[in-house]
Amino acid sequence: MPRYVALLRGINLGGHTVKMDRLKKLFEELGLKNVETFIASGNVVFESASKNAGALEKKIAVHLEKSLGFPAATFLRTDQELAAVLEHEALGDFGAQTVYIAFLFERPPKESHAKLMAHRSETDDFHVNEREVYWLCKTHMSDSPFFRVGIEKALGMKATVRNATTVAKLVERYPMRRQMTGGQRQAVKRPGRRAT
Repeated sequence: MPRYVALLRGINLGGHTVKMDRLKKLFEELGLKNVETFIASGNVVFESASKNAGALEKKIAVHLEKSLGFPAATFLRTDQELAAVLEHEALGDFGAQTVYIAFLFERPPKESHAKLMAHRSETDDFHVNEREVYWLCKTHMSDSPFFRVGIEKALGMKATVRNATTVAKLVERYPMRRQMTGGQRQAVKRPGRRAT
């Protein structure tokens, strides 16, 4: 059964406080299995027989908004996909003080990509890989000129952002599973990631 990580937007921000035990229950109400929350920033790990991540994203988001009274955009990644996010070469930039990773519903179109890259500066750099954007910040986030813009506004797309350290902790806590292939257990290959 596939294991997913739900990265929720707007949980415990802007007055939208949600206790993790309630959040866990809301996921269980949808019939999702082995539900666990991780850190109080809207990270939920669960199992589901569904392999249609897009439909599952919408189903969860609708249920959360109905139950909580505010929208909580839901971005799903399998445990394999989340592990692969950490393979991108952007995370090897030791000049960055902090790396933030934005999760999107789809790859940004060329126009959005160009608008984001227009914000490159001495303190901020960006890499786009499929449905993730890596923001390399060489100063404190609040001191960055880009902080007042933000990834959503720059791209014109919804996103949820996590510190790369949080993503690494998630991957460490919920490591990529091994899959059965031809009766043998083989490690799922992590695709190489190149910066753009």
